[in-house]
Parts: sequence; structure tokens; C-alpha cells
Amino acid sequence: MNAGPRIAIDAMGGDTGPAAIVAGIARVRRKDSSLHFTLFGDDKVVREELKKHGQLARDVTVCHAPESIAASEKPSQAIRRAKTTSMGLAINAVKDGQADAAVSGGNTGALMAMSKLALRTMAGIDRPALAALLPSLGEHDLVMLDLGANTECDAQNLVQFAVMGSAYARTVLGVAKPRVKLLNIGTEELKGTDELKEAAALLREADYLPLRFDGFTEGDQLSRGNVDVVVTDGFSGNIALKTAEGTARFVTDLLRRAFKSSLRSKAGFALSKPALNLLKVHLDPNNHNGAVFLGLNGLVVKSHGGANPRGVANAINVAAQMVRNDITRKIGEDLDNFRAHAFNEAAQ
Repeated sequence: MNAGPRIAIDAMGGDTGPAAIVAGIARVRRKDSSLHFTLFGDDKVVREELKKHGQLARDVTVCHAPESIAASEKPSQAIRRAKTTSMGLAINAVKDGQADAAVSGGNTGALMAMSKLALRTMAGIDRPALAALLPSLGEHDLVMLDLGANTECDAQNLVQFAVMGSAYARTVLGVAKPRVKLLNIGTEELKGTDELKEAAALLREADYLPLRFDGFTEGDQLSRGNVDVVVTDGFSGNIALKTAEGTARFVTDLLRRAFKSSLRSKAGFALSKPALNLLKVHLDPNNHNGAVFLGLNGLVVKSHGGANPRGVANAINVAAQMVRNDITRKIGEDLDNFRAHAFNEAAQ
């Protein structure tokens, strides 16, 4: 078997349990046989799903986890069961060096709390952030963070998010010097909270970093294609993400209803079906699935709880890409550079 990224999977995380997760793994394995998988979950249930996918059962390792984390479970409760749950065991596999990354579609708060406790934050990072790709009209998707890990952030947190997000964009999007903007209520320099204004001032001075700070952006400009990384606190970021997903569903449902309204509309649907299929692909969250907790001493990827096999496969691909491109090292180098310049300026 070829050497490749080792991925620990929380097989019980998500809305449908192991079914979509195992099907997603099978989908990935057909395209990339170098990946190694360890599945944590109810042994009997997981193996029943594996039987549906030919030789997949011989290509993966299953580790029994007697418990799983409920979607409604509080992070404080989940932490106490880290050693007996599928989520906790998957994270610990990364901590113990048995896996290069963990993937889970389970409770986001529990996943964040467990990951932070087990893996700890990197030197120079006060708080990890949840980053993901969002569709845009540009040549590629955009990176947005934080999407819900931190409801309140100070200026230093936002600057650290910008450093991590730009490293992520260089890795995933292949952009040498990503364009970074802060999400705000206006593009004018005088608008926004004190934290946003201070973060903007710090980023304008950090011209030695491999990023290009382009000021502020508003929510209605996120998808226009004029930014590579959008930085915000987790409260605003999560609202923006859910609003974008809800708007996408609204548009597709509205079009579906309109095309069923009359015979003429149905004929128009037949003519425009190729364009509508392209729209569906672009807006489908499964095609952008896989949010990464950045700033930890280890890689953890959050999959949508309701992801289908294609979505699960995309989350796994994100994890594998992060491992292969050594994203943790790149973030560390950028942070060292930022701290060194800040120290020199303070000494002068």
C-alpha cells in the first residue's frame, strides 16, 4: 500500500450516521488509493456499512467506540467522554501521532472543545478559528474565517485569523499573495468597531507578510470575486455563512416553483436546464464541504452534519490536501515572521 495521509474518521458523527460517511470514503478511495483510513464508531454498525462497498472493509481499519456525541450535547459534557466516543478517539488519534488529520460531521461545539483541549493551540495563536471555502464569481472560491468558533474577538485575534487564512488560501487556492479583507458594515476606514479598526491598522503595516490587505468588505460583496480571504469574528461569520446558504436554497426553490407554474414555464425550464444545473452545482454546499480548525497543533476538519457521500468525500479531500501541503508548518512560519517584526518594532 502506498504511503499517504492517514485520516481518522468519526464514523458516528453526522445526521445519517455511518451510511453517508462510509459511502464518502469509498468514493475517495476509488480516486486516491494512497489514503489510509481509521474509522471510529460502533464496530457492528460500521462493518455492516462497509459490506456494501466491496473490498473497502479490507482497506480500512475499524476501532470500536462504545459511545458517540449527540448533536445537542454541551461541549463541557462531551469533553468528559473524549476517551469513549467516536469523536474523541478520532481526535486523540491525531494527538498520539496515529493519524495526520481527523474528520467529523458531529457537534461543532464539542469538536472545537475536544480538539482544542487535546491538540492545544499553536505558539502565537490565542484562539483557533473555523475556516471554509465559499463560492464566488471569481476564478476560485474564497476562504472565510472565523465561522463560529469564537463569538467575540479582539484585534490580535483578527490579525492571527488573517495570517492563518492567507496560509490556507495559498495552500488550497494556489494564490501566492492572497487579497485579505475584514468583514464590516461599510468600506470606509472610519466605520466599524474599535477592534476592526485596530486590526486594519495592524494589517496595513504588515506588508512583509505573504498577503495583501485590501481594507473592509460588506456582506453583499462576499461572492463578487474581488477577495481571497474574508476575516471576521465567529458570531458574524456564522450568521453570514448561514445567510448565504439560506439564500442559495431560497433561489433554487424559487426557480423550481417558477418553472412549474405553467406549460410555458416548463418549456423554459427544458431550454435553461444546462444553466440551472451549473447553478445547482455552484450553490450546493456539498461541493464546498470541509471546514478546517486552523491554529491547532494538528488538523481537524468539520464536515456538514447533513453532507451526502460527495460532501463527505470533499471534506476528506480537504483534510488530505492540508496534510500534503503541511498547512500547520506554513502557518507557524508566517506567525514567527509576524512576531519577529512586532518584536523589532517594539524594541526600536
